[in-house]
Amino acid sequence: MKQKILILQIAATYVGTVVGAGFASGQSILQFFTVYGAWGETAILISTFLFIWIGTKMMMLARRIKAFSFQELNHYLFGKTFGKVANILMFILLLGVTSVMLSGTGSIFEEQLGLPYQLGIITSIVLSYLVMTKQIKGILAVNSLVVPMMLFFMALIAANAIDLDELPQFMKLHNEERPDYKWLITPFSYVALNIAFVQAVMVPLANEVSNDRALQWGGFWGGIGLGAMLLVSHYAMHAKMPDIQRFDIPMAEIIRDYGPFMHILFLLVIYGEIFTTLIGNVFGIARQMQSRYELPTSWLVLIILLASFLVSQIGFASLLTYLYPLFGYMGIILLIFLAAKRVPAH
Repeated sequence: MKQKILILQIAATYVGTVVGAGFASGQSILQFFTVYGAWGETAILISTFLFIWIGTKMMMLARRIKAFSFQELNHYLFGKTFGKVANILMFILLLGVTSVMLSGTGSIFEEQLGLPYQLGIITSIVLSYLVMTKQIKGILAVNSLVVPMMLFFMALIAANAIDLDELPQFMKLHNEERPDYKWLITPFSYVALNIAFVQAVMVPLANEVSNDRALQWGGFWGGIGLGAMLLVSHYAMHAKMPDIQRFDIPMAEIIRDYGPFMHILFLLVIYGEIFTTLIGNVFGIARQMQSRYELPTSWLVLIILLASFLVSQIGFASLLTYLYPLFGYMGIILLIFLAAKRVPAH
């Protein structure tokens, strides 16, 4: 029973770290998959396989080499010199994505609740600081609460927005639509982007888990969960194209049809998912810096959050549009090295 709970916690943390601002809001799914129509579905299936394989392998590697943070894993993958370059890029990536998360909370408050943009960001900074005092235990607890709620809403959307009778017709679009062959790159760039900042949480978590089987099954079910959520979101948004493209948080617009109570509840879930990725990234940056310097966690977390606050002023949609694809291509190198590296024996 204890192992099953651990597997679920690992899977939930994996899902929760990936399902951040772009995923939970629908923005990154829209830009990486839904814009390619029916071909986006094929890209999602490839992405699911990569999430299972690469995510599990990354955790197993981290456990074998006893990596305190992603810094040690990058040194192992790329060597000492290129490992330093990779760590600098990872630092920039994590700071950028943390800023995206903060900006996303501001967008929820402003676009969906009619509250000030800055109020959403400041609220998130305060909550992040409080959770980070518990470090990895705080991250596990938040993900174990938020991810099941997100899965409930995905099931709700699947039941209401997806017509099984229309799925065969949707599948025929593969033959009718002229494919934009950029979709072939999409699964690799999307998974690479996410694996790059999933490193921040899953590497130190893997080091603290003393059970190989729990890591393997946690990676498997985490990947399956991500694939299912991608498909459901893709089908739901594809049905409302192209109007859905004008919203910062398109998934919230789909839920709006279910009434004001469900809409508000879903916004809380989106906020929770953004928050899980936010605290994961802050934790990763703090761990990286503590690998090299003896710095107090409380002050370090505060400095990281304030730096992210400054970058977040650029705006949610703008950050997603420019940062996510760029970081996706940067992460391709990490994906290749993770795929090629063998997991050392005990």
